[in-house]
Amino acid sequence: MCGLILCAMPMNAQTLTGREVIQKVKDRPDGDTRTSEMTMQLINKTGSSRERKIQSYSMDLGKDKKTIMFFLYPGDVKGTGFLTWDYDLIGKNDDKWLYLPAMKKTRRISGSSSKTDYFMGSDFTYDDMGSRNVDEDDHMLLREETIEGHKCWLVESTPKTKGEIYSKKVSWIRQDCLIAVKVEYYDKMNKLHRKLELSNIERVDGFWIAKNLHMVNVQTNHQTILTISNPKYNIMIDESAFTVVKLEKGSL
Repeated sequence: MCGLILCAMPMNAQTLTGREVIQKVKDRPDGDTRTSEMTMQLINKTGSSRERKIQSYSMDLGKDKKTIMFFLYPGDVKGTGFLTWDYDLIGKNDDKWLYLPAMKKTRRISGSSSKTDYFMGSDFTYDDMGSRNVDEDDHMLLREETIEGHKCWLVESTPKTKGEIYSKKVSWIRQDCLIAVKVEYYDKMNKLHRKLELSNIERVDGFWIAKNLHMVNVQTNHQTILTISNPKYNIMIDESAFTVVKLEKGSL
């Protein structure tokens, strides 16, 4: 029989660590396979924008994941493809390839480049487009906050190794759906570098998804808005779709 004070405390406040919160986020169900259409809007510091349309497919293979994306619009990027094999193993670099149809060439993205180079002129790095092993970072649960009526865990994550574009990131994670509604990335001087806000969060086929991702580089005033539409889960797709051969075809 527990004491009055102990019984009155929320169970998650007693037991959860920062690492456990991030692990819960990592383990959030999102189907074995998934596809969606994406619109990428690039906005420079003067406010002028460019729009790109993308089709994305993804498949889980145990703890690993494979994703392939094809640019559909506009003409100058149509047929461009991005393929990534994410490994949930510390010390093993993910495999990433970028196909550029104008050059008829596939470029291998190295481990160091994927951490610091930006994806197709956006404010997302190549690593942002994939996933990380939970134990690549140290995680500290700072506190709980309420954002727009939703209780959130506030977690600070610090990379264990050098080479990342950020020194730490702070995430506000909704407790009900295990999706971060806001993430702040800090540079090596511990100054705010980028801010990510996720919105239009809803359930589709029983799976939670944020349909709007807004990344702002506060140091350059450049921003990227990713809008996700027509998400589908547990679709029929073969592992053979996630190959460089398919990447260079420009579509599945």
